Amino acid sequence: MQHNERAGLLYTLAGFVLLSCGDAVIKTMAGQWAPSAIATLRYALGAAGLSAILLARQGPGAFRMPRPGLQLLRGLAVATATISFFSALFLMPLAETTTITFVSPMITGLLAPVFLREKARAATFVASAVAFAGVMIVLRPNIAELGIAALLPLLCASAMSTLFLANRAAAGVASPLAMQAYIALMATPLLLAATTIGHFSGIATLHVGTPDWTVIARCAVVACSATMAHWLIYLGTTRAGAATVAPMTYVQLIVATTLGWLLFGDRPDAVTLLGGAIIIGAGLYLWSQGRVKEPSMTD
Repeated sequence: MQHNERAGLLYTLAGFVLLSCGDAVIKTMAGQWAPSAIATLRYALGAAGLSAILLARQGPGAFRMPRPGLQLLRGLAVATATISFFSALFLMPLAETTTITFVSPMITGLLAPVFLREKARAATFVASAVAFAGVMIVLRPNIAELGIAALLPLLCASAMSTLFLANRAAAGVASPLAMQAYIALMATPLLLAATTIGHFSGIATLHVGTPDWTVIARCAVVACSATMAHWLIYLGTTRAGAATVAPMTYVQLIVATTLGWLLFGDRPDAVTLLGGAIIIGAGLYLWSQGRVKEPSMTD
């Protein structure tokens, strides 16, 4: 049991490190191609790869999606989150963008009683209030400089919360591999539509030109690394349990801060670090309260 838990934590650690490395690769493409186009290509490649694996392992019947409306919502949520996050990466430091998205568990906790009829907890409201105070601290210089665009990471966090809620509602309707393929298959056409609209919108940053071959290569790297990361996190969760591995997500922030500093010269100031610490503290508090209230298997 202890060996499985240790292995699960290592799998999860590797998964979250890979996600942050992929985010850094995305940031290297700032100004080289439209963020919407990068998101579309990333998910198109992911959908192709996952579909091939799903077909080989489970056959054509696996592509009959259960609860298609819910799968569409999952695709819409991840499409919104991806475009928002990639756009934010092009405008803001890697660490700050990543930090703000960590409010998504708190948003999920606030919305779950409304949409999933889960019991509301006082700890959720406390953690959410504290976390949003941390967000305001991190956002303070960016709102003045970027205006409403500085809220893109918060939009990403909200979309990810929608995805978490939809995932809970769809739990058990298909295999983990099929569920991962469905979300890519649903997100890709939505991202393509958003990219087309952006291209003809007249907004310069959303114009889709011909990318350099290195941009395509980097999109492929991110598609592969993100797919591998999500699979490692899934393996870690199944071996150690969701409650045990949950705090490992904050490794992303450490890696993002380090990579942002080393690769892009984004050295966070003391106030930004304070805001990040407040958000992490709120998340750990919410996690600890969830573990305390979670009944044991022998109860």
